[in-house]
Parts: sequence; structure tokens; C-alpha cells
Amino acid sequence: MTPASNPPRPRRSRASILPVLLPIAVLILVTVSVGSWLQLTEREAIDTVRTVGSAAGDRVDVEATVQSVDAAARELVLRVRVAPRGTLGEEEETAPVADLSLQTSVATLGDLEFEAHERLATRDVQVALADGSISDYPFDTYETDIGFRALLGGKQVPVRLLFSNNDVLFSISATPTPFPQAAVVRVELSRSGSLLVFAVFMIVVMWALAASVIIGAWYLTTRREGLVWPALAWMAATLFALSAFRNTAPGTPPIGCAMDWMAFLWAETIIALCLIAVVLTGVRAALHPDDTHHTR
Repeated sequence: MTPASNPPRPRRSRASILPVLLPIAVLILVTVSVGSWLQLTEREAIDTVRTVGSAAGDRVDVEATVQSVDAAARELVLRVRVAPRGTLGEEEETAPVADLSLQTSVATLGDLEFEAHERLATRDVQVALADGSISDYPFDTYETDIGFRALLGGKQVPVRLLFSNNDVLFSISATPTPFPQAAVVRVELSRSGSLLVFAVFMIVVMWALAASVIIGAWYLTTRREGLVWPALAWMAATLFALSAFRNTAPGTPPIGCAMDWMAFLWAETIIALCLIAVVLTGVRAALHPDDTHHTR
């Protein structure tokens, strides 16, 4: 008798893959669209220049741009470019006609002095921050006042402030503050949207890794599999990789910040305890194999 041959396996229809691929393609398209919109929104916020002060023809323009924010030191670096307009300037408005003094707000560390008929150079000044702490990372917020008052040849002249931000890690809002013969803004700083999204993603990943280790430890301890070296290596690697992953947080937050207490410290503790429990259970199972087989 001729042995019966195995029937050919039916080929999976390509049409059956479409219900799976179509939702994935739609999800990717929606994600990319939302991400592009968020990136464009942050780009527009960075490119925004807020204008405060006098619009007179004869005035001093002060272009102040936030270059970087040091939350740990609670200060920011402000790049200041000064341009005298109208009859107050000479050499194509690159030099003042008399000695120019820019008096800054209390939070700014130092006033700015420029000599008459000398080309104006860009200056970097430090501004102190208040009402915030980096220990609240990534939800920390800060406030400060940035203002300028101009004296040309000892006489007060109108001033206009053009304020902008170049630090992509912070979102900055500036509110004009009424002040006679000066341009002052109340500045509020908070972490940028992209940084917040990444920080929340890190928190979710930390708890997901801790949950994975808990499930693996539960399986190994209840099954009494002994010392399963690949599993122990995976747990130990997760323990140390989590520390490296946490250090990739943008803005270099110090240990003990809000993100650590929300996820990192607890995840590290859980993983370490699970690793110890698996080792103890594995050693006991290896030393008493008869008990292990009997319990099975």
C-alpha cells in the first residue's frame, strides 16, 4: 500500500494580514502627526519674540535671549544685545552718542555699561531664579523678573525689550509688568513639553521593568527551578541598566527628585529584593533536591 502523503498546508492569504497591518499603519500615521504637531508648537514657542516697552523713534533696543537655564544653581544665562535707535546711536546704530548705562532688575547680577562712540558688544549676564526647586523635577517651575532701564549721558531715555528663549529644555512665558521709563517682564519657567513626555515615559518604563522582574521572580520561586543563571543575569543586568537609564534624563536631575520617588528608587528596590529572593530560593532548591521533587 502506498503511504498516504501529508496534505499540503494551506497558504495563508495575504488578505488576512491586512486587518493587522492597517491599524498599525493608522497608529503610526497618527503618532507621527501628533509628534510633528507638538514639535512644531515648541518650535514656534522658541521662535516667538515678546516686545515690551517704548515704541518711540529715539530709544534703546535691548534684545535679551535666554541661552541656558541652570536649575540646580537656580539661575539662567541671558545674552543681551543693545542697539541705540534714532538720534541716540551712530555708526549705523552700533554705537551710542554718549555713555550708555543699562540698569537691570534686582534678579540680574550686575548692570551694563557702554562707553560713548564705542561699538556695542553682546554681553552675557546671569539672572537669579526664585520660587522653585530642582527636587520637583520634572514638574519644577521657576519665576524671575527681567527688566532694563537706560541712561544715556546721565539722562533717562526710552527703552524697548525684545525677549526670547533658546533653551529647548524649558518653556518660558513672559508677562509685561508696568514700570515707568523701563521695560520689565515677569518670566515663568517650566519644563518643555518634550521633556515632560520623555520623563513620564521613563517612569512608565521603570515600573514596567520592575513588574517584569516581579513576574519572573514569582515564576522561579514557585516552581523551585533552582539557580537559573540566565534569569539571574537578566535580573542583575536590569538592576544596573535601570541606573544608567535614569541618568539619561535630560537636565541632569539630582538623586532624590520627584521622578526618583515616583519610580526609580522603588523599582531598584523591588528588583534587588526579587533578585535576592530568587537566589535564596534557588540555593535552597539546589541543596535539597529531594524536597523539591517531593513538593512537585
